[in-house]
Amino acid sequence: MCFWVLSAWVLPLALLGLLAKLLLWGNSYITKLLPQRWQEEGGRGEEEDDKDVFIPVWKDFHGGCQLICKSSALANCLLRVFQRFLDLEKGSWFWRRWPHVQTLLQYMLPANGELEFARDHLQLLDGGIVALDWVVGPWKTVKSKGGAGTFNSVPVLLVIPNLLGWLSRNVQQLCLLALEQGFYPVIFSRRGQNGCPLTTLKLQQFGDPADLKEAVTYIKFRHPSSLLFAVSEGTGSGSLLSYLGECGSSSYLTAAGCLSPVFRCQECFEVGLPWLYEWSFLLYQKMSLSRYTTALEDAVEMKKVFESRSLRELVETLFCLTRKNSTSWNVYWEKNDPLRDVDEVAIPVLCICSADDPLRGPPQTTLPTELFKTNPYFFLLLTQHGGHCGFLNNGPISWSHEVTLEYFRAVTEFLRTEEKINRFPQRRSSVMLHRRRRGTLQKHEPSPSYDMQEMFSWKRSYTR
Repeated sequence: MCFWVLSAWVLPLALLGLLAKLLLWGNSYITKLLPQRWQEEGGRGEEEDDKDVFIPVWKDFHGGCQLICKSSALANCLLRVFQRFLDLEKGSWFWRRWPHVQTLLQYMLPANGELEFARDHLQLLDGGIVALDWVVGPWKTVKSKGGAGTFNSVPVLLVIPNLLGWLSRNVQQLCLLALEQGFYPVIFSRRGQNGCPLTTLKLQQFGDPADLKEAVTYIKFRHPSSLLFAVSEGTGSGSLLSYLGECGSSSYLTAAGCLSPVFRCQECFEVGLPWLYEWSFLLYQKMSLSRYTTALEDAVEMKKVFESRSLRELVETLFCLTRKNSTSWNVYWEKNDPLRDVDEVAIPVLCICSADDPLRGPPQTTLPTELFKTNPYFFLLLTQHGGHCGFLNNGPISWSHEVTLEYFRAVTEFLRTEEKINRFPQRRSSVMLHRRRRGTLQKHEPSPSYDMQEMFSWKRSYTR
């Protein structure tokens, strides 16, 4: 498998680079960053007539975690939940303070258990194909139920990997824990990634949610009585946040979570990643595209793709400098910025980030803290240590998985309680009345009675 071949020779270089970074960054500012405030607040804010004012909620947990959000009933509920689950000072794992170690372990180490999938190939409206890998094992009690078609009422967890399509240890461990705790995980694989065939001369752009939108509609059609949650890893947050912004109140999701999301995407590509990650991800992307060289040659100059010396050059060649519809770099990001429609998001979104994330960059310039301070739908759980999608504390097991799943349960119980108290539909509970809905949010999706057979054609096969 190309991933393990790549890992075999990247690991020694990674360790050398890590050693150099540790020697240079031994007492860096990052370890002292979290106790500081990005902005000193002079008071609790000026009260207004509608009482919909910003009151900063900076609650410190044991071990240096903070929750940044707008004051609301749901925020208070989540504070109580996180205080029960987060006590990172108990962790004794020595390397948890090294962000590069936490980051690299997620790409180098295998998961504790091998996942078993039931794959659905979903044919989209334009003829493209994406894959949905329903996690049905390794537990024998789960396998005996007969596969993907029998989980009709359990909550479904849609997992969106990073932009490269890597099924990292982080993603696999999350699926294992979710399956164990009663969720039904399904992994979304983009066109041409993770064994999914490429049938069109089109790759998914960074913030294009069209394919994800059809996949979510199909999942809801397959499981109409199940609650649907979604969680993204790293750069996979671009698709998820774009989907939530485009769909607004018509989203089928109950709640969403983002692990180490990248918000300032354009700047991230322009500045570039640390050389080890930039070079490794660029090489992996070229290896993935090499199998489609002949097919994509009609749309893209593949020679320039393979000669790219940075991720920006590769993305710009693939999506901006095409043979038919060329566009500028800035116009591309105007259409693909994951926060372009963030004001339309209408479900709770939890973002778990670390202050020492080596891929995202310094939190002062890469985290949109004003979004979390002013928007009642967004919650930022910021931790002092964790790297990129690492969040290791007491061994190579990520604590963010358990927190994310508990967050989904807390939101579900909160909305059910609010519905009973206020006698409103779930999507109009009192916590969501902080903002007046605009007419543009009232979008209509095809109902389950719609003839989905004409919209979708799929094929299931058991893999791995």
